[in-house]
Amino acid sequence: MTSLPRTPAEPSDALRRLARAWCRAVYPDITTSMTRAEFEEMLLRLATRLADALLAEPFDPSPGEAVGAELVAAHCTAAESLPGTLGVIDAELPPACGAAASLTEEEAAGRCSRLQHAVAAGFARALQERTRSEQEALSRAALAAQTEIADALHESEARFRAVFKDARLGIGIADMSGRILDVNSALTDMFGGTVGDALRYNAMDLTHPQDSPEVWRLQRELMRGEREHYQVEKPYHRRDGTVLWTNLTVSLLRDAEGEPRYMLAMIEDISERRLLNLRLRYQATHDALTELPNRSMFFERLEQTLAPGSGCSRIGLCYMDLDGFKVVNDSLGHDVGDELLIAVAERLQACATGPGQLLARIGGDEFVALVIDPPSPATVIALAERALRALASPVSIRGRELLVRASIGIVEGPAERLTPAEVLRSADITMYRAKAEGGNRYAVADPDADATAISRHYLTHHLPAALKGAEFFIEYQPLVKMADGSLEGAEALVRWSHPRHGVLGPDRFIPLAEHTGLIVPLGHWVMREAVMQACQWQSGGVGGGVKPLKINVNLSPRQLHHPDLVEETVAVLEEAGLPPSSLCLEVTETAMIQADEHELKPLRQLAELGVGIALDDFGTGYSNLANLRRLPANTLKLDRSFTEGLQHDPADPVDLKIVEGIVSLAHTLRLSVTVEGVETSAQAQQLRDLGCDTAQGWYYARPGPPERLPVAV
Repeated sequence: MTSLPRTPAEPSDALRRLARAWCRAVYPDITTSMTRAEFEEMLLRLATRLADALLAEPFDPSPGEAVGAELVAAHCTAAESLPGTLGVIDAELPPACGAAASLTEEEAAGRCSRLQHAVAAGFARALQERTRSEQEALSRAALAAQTEIADALHESEARFRAVFKDARLGIGIADMSGRILDVNSALTDMFGGTVGDALRYNAMDLTHPQDSPEVWRLQRELMRGEREHYQVEKPYHRRDGTVLWTNLTVSLLRDAEGEPRYMLAMIEDISERRLLNLRLRYQATHDALTELPNRSMFFERLEQTLAPGSGCSRIGLCYMDLDGFKVVNDSLGHDVGDELLIAVAERLQACATGPGQLLARIGGDEFVALVIDPPSPATVIALAERALRALASPVSIRGRELLVRASIGIVEGPAERLTPAEVLRSADITMYRAKAEGGNRYAVADPDADATAISRHYLTHHLPAALKGAEFFIEYQPLVKMADGSLEGAEALVRWSHPRHGVLGPDRFIPLAEHTGLIVPLGHWVMREAVMQACQWQSGGVGGGVKPLKINVNLSPRQLHHPDLVEETVAVLEEAGLPPSSLCLEVTETAMIQADEHELKPLRQLAELGVGIALDDFGTGYSNLANLRRLPANTLKLDRSFTEGLQHDPADPVDLKIVEGIVSLAHTLRLSVTVEGVETSAQAQQLRDLGCDTAQGWYYARPGPPERLPVAV
């Protein structure tokens, strides 16, 4: 994470410009003993603190609360001070920080919004605390006025009246029945009307539909003398029909004998502050582009739904991802992509209007629909079907008809058995399963499929550490000359000694390594280890033949496309001192026939150097046999599926004819034939009679450590 381009001792010019803009916005409206220059210097210090918080990792918005409190302490409490402050922070803070160097625009905007929320919260709390102090002073003055001895009664009442009249808070006094006895002008200004209008009311009649039940319970306790004061947020009806939101503090005044005599109410108008907090809350919980609930609000609702005691018995979830949305962004631009997302959001929103249903956008092109207490799994499936139908018709944007498709993962089950992380993980896995099946469909979560995907993810995540930690090892399976049964070489087969799952075969991790690209360093390690082992065999006279033993190494499709394949292979051979003719690279038929001439060029170069090239798993790629003439292969490895019928006695005549034809064709093209999966003596004899050159399989030896090779055949 790059830091703000400044030092603590010398704030940047950008922050100084922010402080000047901040000062211009709020200084004319405040009452403070500080000069403009002193006030601007204080704002520079606060701006620096906000900038540090914006770029901090991990992000923590709490410094914004301290900034809000310092503004109140500096008497920056005029009506326009907080909106002006938040406007400057919103417009100026991200550019002043240079946040684009380390954060995306969306991340910077999100952090800035949360900092604004924190500043407003800190401002409100500090102002409330100051108000409470004033209220306590008023309460003490009022109580003193009631209990002063007769000689000081006039002076005390005069002092109370001065405070009562000039206070910025609305103040009212009522008797213990609730009849209003007096109010100040600040209170009548809040409600509208006159003092006479207020005196016609009883405090117990000032109810509002949005009152919390707690309010009137506390009021009754105070009227019974069971509590001395209480403080709540309470709405009132204004004379003009609008709603006045207040911070209400009611205190009990007792006489000299300790008996309750009066109730003193102090009212602070928090309507604007509440609207601001609601706006900030909306910004923090809704997606700015589509105005749908965002990831934060979705997880908040999901956690509430799954929490013990929520009353929810079952939960359903549809995790939706648009198919091919990246192509729209890349080809038509992000503006068109944004318009498409807005249109998709509107269509999906119309599908999730039932009771207990919430639609949210939780990522770039990812939407999720939450269904609380669905009557049955069919309800959640029906929602997914409605979503697919809603997206079936093209979206018209800027004269273009864009086809939208989506893949949906569905999870439905008992709420008490699920956690938010489990629900999202299962839905995400299921969505990708729908995408892998072709997209534009939904799939329902399946525990077995989830377990397989989780295992794949776990292995994928641990592949780099396994390669670094030497958890891979190689076993060697002998290659036998069928003419005389002598040892010609061995195929190197990599294994993973996993600390948790034990020894894993290549089918468990090679596809994962191919997908992540780790197959390139893993394949290079296998080649280097195998070539070094072949040198040791040759120097030790293993095999006893006239020709030195060969080593066969598998080459993956991604390795085939690696630009340094030839250079790295030559370097490995030269480092070990192994002649190129002792190395054979096995490439699957599918990979080789799909390669164009440019992609085959590295194999041709290696073949010209003397490296053997084997066409592995021949017969599984549905290639045109005529293609064999253009491929740089000198060995054809026949897939075991063609020889399984030769294990029986008598052998399958169809398999015999197929193998005989392939061997004849291969020899015509001057290709040697190696057979995989030889498991019986009858099978070996049949293949020998058909003219196969070499073979490998359990009949000769299972794969094993290098030291077993001399006695394996």
